[in-house]
Amino acid sequence: MSAFRAWFVTGTDTEIGKTFAACTLIHAARAQGYTALGMKPVASGAETIDGKTISEDAARLLAAGSFDPGLERLNPYCLRAPVSPHFAAQTEDIRIETARIRQAFDELAQRCERLFVEGAGGFLTPLGEEVDAPRIAHELDLPIILVVGMRLGCINHALLTAEAIYARSLRLEGWIANCMYPDTPRLNDNIDFLRHRLGAPLLGTLPCAPDATPESLAHLVALPHQPISHAARSRP
Repeated sequence: MSAFRAWFVTGTDTEIGKTFAACTLIHAARAQGYTALGMKPVASGAETIDGKTISEDAARLLAAGSFDPGLERLNPYCLRAPVSPHFAAQTEDIRIETARIRQAFDELAQRCERLFVEGAGGFLTPLGEEVDAPRIAHELDLPIILVVGMRLGCINHALLTAEAIYARSLRLEGWIANCMYPDTPRLNDNIDFLRHRLGAPLLGTLPCAPDATPESLAHLVALPHQPISHAARSRP
């Protein structure tokens, strides 16, 4: 088994494709022969299906992984209300604790070679009374992969998020451009600008392809600190 590596996957906002990008990274790692899993420490907006409460994001990460590690490890805190996690936790009288997240992370780390830990909402979205994405990334000593939703305003959102990451002494190891709409004005110019300003390599560009799956697009992304193929550099 190769040396274990893990990353924290965050985004410039909510609903910008973090889970899709994380699943694509998982499939990219699997394609390179690694045992890879995803983790969603805190999720809100869960549903009860067949008597089990499950988050859609967690379900998608579970499906992308090399094997089923158990939802209690993959998603330690699964909250029902479709609101910011800290509000959902208040509603259910649940205290979000980093120790529980750490235990689940350590258990997953013993069973895989590559682990992608996905946040909730944007980078600074509060997850509990004293817990947010930066604290989890610090606690687990994880470098950051930033998913940028390519839409109007993305430059400002991306630069502000990167500034927040650097201000907290975290490492931004790469970013993914997720093309959300087919008619985004000056899409390639926005990507080129961010390539020069974010201070981290572009790991890949995900095209606006509603019928595509993370597995089918895995060849378009590279893991941090690995050569980016011609395909990964291509633009839609």
